[in-house]
Order: sequence, then structure tokens, then C-alpha cells
Amino acid sequence: MAQKHSIESLEQIAETVREDIIKMLEHAGSGHSAGPLGLADIVTALYFNVLKHDPKNPNWDERDIFLLSNGHCVPVQYAAMAEAGYFPKKELLTLRKFGSRLQGHPERTKLPGLENTSGPLGSGLSQACGMALAMRMDKQTSRYVYVVMGDGEQNEGNVWEAAMLASKYKLDNVIAITDRNNIQIDGFTEDVMPMENFKDKWEAFGWHVIEIDGNDIEAVIDACALGRAVHEKPVMIIAHTIPGKGVDFMENDFHWHGMPPNHEQAKLALHELRTLQGKIRGEHE
Repeated sequence: MAQKHSIESLEQIAETVREDIIKMLEHAGSGHSAGPLGLADIVTALYFNVLKHDPKNPNWDERDIFLLSNGHCVPVQYAAMAEAGYFPKKELLTLRKFGSRLQGHPERTKLPGLENTSGPLGSGLSQACGMALAMRMDKQTSRYVYVVMGDGEQNEGNVWEAAMLASKYKLDNVIAITDRNNIQIDGFTEDVMPMENFKDKWEAFGWHVIEIDGNDIEAVIDACALGRAVHEKPVMIIAHTIPGKGVDFMENDFHWHGMPPNHEQAKLALHELRTLQGKIRGEHE
């Protein structure tokens, strides 16, 4: 089971996760920066408070399932998994290396604790619905499937097919979280393919929608608890995040969607994040 942590502790873990993301990406020399940094608070909340899981027993029959649909953001999942004890932290520096278990998109069979393989965008919600239906067939009523999705990937029609299916079958064991950071690889989402009114769209598809600040860990935890209290509807949490969160020169700049920092940029980023760590400690003393 996930150990419950104080909000202060969770905030510090999230900043450690961000530091590890920067180190991994610099060492790899390729990968995505903005999305993983923006997702650090959500993924920290999931692994260290929300999910029922056991790093020592990754295939535990009663575990919740976590799926990352926007698989290019997987450095944040690897960093959180290492912090939780799924594998040694030194392995993080093998990201994207030939033969590594930590590929640029998650591969389910490579690493214990990964529940899905993702690369083509738009598939995660369909995977979640299939798993949720299987749980229902097996009468596993205390398990949930949590799926994190990008906003840009919701240009894919597959997402909306899954949305209809989840609503039809009243999959209240599916809790989806959209990383609403407003960027994708070609620019801002509202320029590439406008998505608003986003909340109305999901409600029209029969989902219970919760809208939060996705960089507020307490809000993420509360939204997931509220989601588990909803019956006969799947839940969509629209989590507004800042892409590149914590690194001033990356924040809200879509060019960092698919670009890693070089050595000098990584040094600057780590300095900012360590300064932020100090502020967090100071605020809680």
C-alpha cells in the first residue's frame, strides 16, 4: 500500500521528481521536458497518496491501475516509481539508452509496475476502459483505473469512442486526469485544434467532471477522493497545469514540449528547483 505523506512531504517529493527529470533528460540528450515537469505534482500525489499499490509486489491482485496515455511524459513516471522503490534510482540515468528498461515511451513488459505500453497517442482511455470492464467481470469492486491523458492527444478520435463506451457502461471505476497544459508539439492547443469548452464536451459525453489546479497536490488528492465517491459515471478530472513547472525559462513555452535541456540549461534548471525546495521547507518550518 502507498504510504500516506503530509502535503509538505509530497511537495518536496514532487520537487525531487522534477530534479530527477532534468538529470535524466540531460543525460539522455533527447526527450520531453515540459509535460513531465508539469505533471510532477499529479504523479507524486498518485504514487504517494492516492494509489493502492505495493512496489515490493507490483502484481498485487488488489492494486489500483495507473496508465500513462501520453507516454512521451514517462520520465515523470519513472522518477516517481524510483522514488517509491520500484527500482534503484541510479537506473534513471539509463533513460532512452539501448537495452534500458526505461525507454522513451513505457513498455509494459520491460519494467515491473508499468501497466501499459504507450506510444501512439489517444489509446490510454481505451486501455483503461478494457481493464475497468475486466475488473467488473471479476467482481473486483474496490479497484480503480487511473489514467493520465494529455490535452493535445484528445485531437484523436479514439479518445471519444472510449468516452462514449465508458459512459454507456457506467464505468465508475475509471478516473481520468487530463493534463490541461494548453500545449502540444506544434504549438498551443487552441491554435492547433481548439478544445474549449473542454468541460462541457466531457459532460456532454456523460462524464462527471471535476476541474482543479493540477499543480496543487492537495487539490489532486481531494479530486481523486471525490471521484471515487461518484457512482454510475466515469470521472474526468481536468487538471490545469503549467508546462515546464518550476523552471522559469521552460514554463508555458511549447518549444520545450519535445526538447531536453543541454548541460548549461540543466544546471540553471536544477539551481531553480533546489531553490524552490528550500522555499518549501522554509514555508513549513
